[in-house]
Amino acid sequence: MSQQLPDVQDSRPDVSVGLNRVGVTGVEKLLKLHRDGGRPIVLMAEFDVFVDLPSWRKGADMSRNMEVVDAMLEEAVSEPAVAVEDVCGDVAERLLEKHDYTTRAEVGMEAEYVIREETPETGRPTQATADLIASATATDEGTREAVGCRVDGMTVCPCSQGMSESRAREVLAGLDVDRETVDRFLEEVPQPGHSQRGHATLSVETAGDPSVDLEELIAIARDSMSARIYNLAKRPDEDHMTHESHGDAKFVEDCVRAMAEGLVAAYPDLPDEAVVRMEQSNDESIHQHNAHAERVAEFAEVKREVDGGEDA
Repeated sequence: MSQQLPDVQDSRPDVSVGLNRVGVTGVEKLLKLHRDGGRPIVLMAEFDVFVDLPSWRKGADMSRNMEVVDAMLEEAVSEPAVAVEDVCGDVAERLLEKHDYTTRAEVGMEAEYVIREETPETGRPTQATADLIASATATDEGTREAVGCRVDGMTVCPCSQGMSESRAREVLAGLDVDRETVDRFLEEVPQPGHSQRGHATLSVETAGDPSVDLEELIAIARDSMSARIYNLAKRPDEDHMTHESHGDAKFVEDCVRAMAEGLVAAYPDLPDEAVVRMEQSNDESIHQHNAHAERVAEFAEVKREVDGGEDA
C-alpha cells in the first residue's frame, strides 16, 4: 500500500512574504505557425511560465505545476496557431483557472524566426533571422497579449561622420576645389563614420488582438537602423550596405524614433491604449561601452508625437 506524501507546498512558509513570480523557465516546445496558402512554419520555441504566490502559501507545486504547464503547452501547440501571442494568452488563462490561489499568470515565449530574402545588389537567395518574442498576462480583469521581435542591423555615427566631412572640406578647399563642387561631391559620396552592430526591439501589447503582422514589425525594426545586414553578401552587396548605411547615419536615439514613425505609418489605427516598446542598443566599435535608448508608451501618445512633433 502506497503512502500518500504530504503536500508541503500547501503549508505556511516560515516567512510570510508573497512572491510576484514563481514558475518555470526554458520550457522548449515545437510550435507551428499557420500560413495562408502554405505549409505551417515550424519553430522551436522556449517558454517561461509564472504565477504569483500569496504570502500564506509555501510553494507553487513546482513539479505538479510543471505537469500542468507541459500538458497545457502541448495542447496549445498541437495545432497550427495563427498568432504566437494567442498561444501565450491561452496558456496564461488556463493557469489562472487551474490555480485557485493565483491572481496573475504570465507566459513568455521566444523563438528564432527565419526570413527568406534576396541580397540587395546581386539578388542571390539568402536568409535572415529575427528573434520572435511574445507574451501574455492574465488576471481577473482580463488578458493582455504582446508580440514583437528583436533584429540586428548596422548604424553609423552622425557625429563621427560630421568630423570626417569637415576634414574632407578642408582638404578639397586646399586643392582649390570650388565650394559648389565640394557640396555636390559630399552629397554623392557620404563620408566615413564609425559603424556599429545595432540591435532593435519592437513590440506591441494590447488587451485583445494586437492586429499587427509579425513580418511587418520585423521590417519596421530592420529599417529603423542605418542599413539592413545580410547573411550572404558578395562584394557588390557589401558596397551597397556600406554606402546605404553611411548615407543614413543615425544616433541610437534616431533609431528608436524611426521605429515610432514606421509603426505609426504602418498601423495608424492601433488602439490608443496599446503599449508600444521600442529599444535600440548599439555595440560601439571605437568605445568600450555601448549605447542604448528606449521608449515605452501608449500608442496614442506615440502617434500624437509622431504626427505633431514636440508641441503635440
